[in-house]
Amino acid sequence: MFEDRGEAGRELAKKLAALRLRDPLVLALPRGGVPVGLEVAAFLGAPLEAFVVRKLGVPGHEEFGFGAVAQDGTTVVDQAVVAELGISAEQVSGVIRREKAEVHRRVKLYRGGRRGLMLARKNVVVVDDGLATGVSMRVAVEAVLKQRPKRLVVAVPVGSGDAVSSLRERLRPADEVVCLDTPENFSAVGMWYRHFPQVTDEEVVRVLEEARARFRAGKV
Repeated sequence: MFEDRGEAGRELAKKLAALRLRDPLVLALPRGGVPVGLEVAAFLGAPLEAFVVRKLGVPGHEEFGFGAVAQDGTTVVDQAVVAELGISAEQVSGVIRREKAEVHRRVKLYRGGRRGLMLARKNVVVVDDGLATGVSMRVAVEAVLKQRPKRLVVAVPVGSGDAVSSLRERLRPADEVVCLDTPENFSAVGMWYRHFPQVTDEEVVRVLEEARARFRAGKV
């Protein structure tokens, strides 16, 4: 059990430091992963950027996902879930279209007109506040690997064993998943935090600006 996302990030950072990654870049999945990523980036002396992904919610039951979409357009759809729930092709297309628009809005807001992320030949750490189904992290991993980073580390404070195992199977031999705790009776991510408030767009922007200021100050 973590007190909040800040504590979780500090604990996660200690584990990541043992990997001795050279000049890492920390990518945090908004919104909840950003406060975690702030602590990781600060501890590692690394820059922090947001990497936007959105869950594809089942029509009428949006809390349940049937896939996810990333900021570069990479899309993952769980066809088994689509078939089981009888979601039509038209509904799938509509949800994807809507979530891509939201991804575009968030990227524009969070990056403020700065150029796109260049990940080739870099040590990249992708952070979130937890893994439930893992579908959001899965699409992030697929998108990041397209840019051929030197090494990719997925880092979360807590996650389901199934989600962690599934992600490990999708990584290259040099890559890694760092998860501090995989409880047997895992349910929602928020159950493993004493304080788990919703993170707003305004908070994400503030945290990213704080991280950039810290990184610039450390480089002076």
